[in-house]
Amino acid sequence: MKTLMMNVQSYLPEKALRNSCILLATLALQSTAFAQQPAPAPRMTDGHPDLSGVWWTGGDLGSPGYNSSRKNDTAPPSYTALYKPEAAERLATLHDKDDPTLQCKPTAFGTLNIRLFDVGAIGQIVSTPDMMVFLQETFHGYQLIPTDGREHRAVPPSFRGDAVGHWEDDTFVVETSNFTDDTWIHAEGRISFHTDQLRVVERYRRPDANTLLVDATVYDEGVLTEPWVVPTQTLVIAPFDQLLPLICTGVETQQLMDDAAELAD
Repeated sequence: MKTLMMNVQSYLPEKALRNSCILLATLALQSTAFAQQPAPAPRMTDGHPDLSGVWWTGGDLGSPGYNSSRKNDTAPPSYTALYKPEAAERLATLHDKDDPTLQCKPTAFGTLNIRLFDVGAIGQIVSTPDMMVFLQETFHGYQLIPTDGREHRAVPPSFRGDAVGHWEDDTFVVETSNFTDDTWIHAEGRISFHTDQLRVVERYRRPDANTLLVDATVYDEGVLTEPWVVPTQTLVIAPFDQLLPLICTGVETQQLMDDAAELAD
């Protein structure tokens, strides 16, 4: 019995010590995890998330971080795979040299499947309760988006269309229509024409201070058999607060057009 009591007495302190070590380790892990948690999304004076910031996929084209934020995102299906037969026939007649961006025209959507980027790989949002300002680094691109869900303006069609937004809880929904029919959905020779029936619906969410989630659906009954759905794309905040402009002129692109024409011949 004496031996048993000694064993119990020696066991209890050891067990208590072990439990204390486990508790301390757990607290340390929780503290580290808490420290690594991103800050909550900032909010505007009206209570909605503030989407302001320069957004990219983790780096510029060619940099080590490029596209790192989208490594787990689902790639969208091919836009042209949804073409109607007559559109597919026209597709076969076009080449790189026909890319409208060679004439310094923007895309109607975006080469990287992010409309905020247009032809580039980065975009900026200036968020206010009444108006969103979307800025692109390419071709001095911008879009003003009222947030009150008003009717679209009766204005002439444009390359980037007329955009109107509204909030659904913490999601900012943008509907863009009234496009010209002389741009492509993508650039860089990715043939992707559309008609003036094009309509784009995007949904923007900022779950935390560092992350912007974007979903998009593209409708065009003139050429598509069904809507083209772009799954959620994940963007992260860039470590700077201003874009640099990427200027385009016909003089600069003429050699590109000549080279593309030679490849098509």
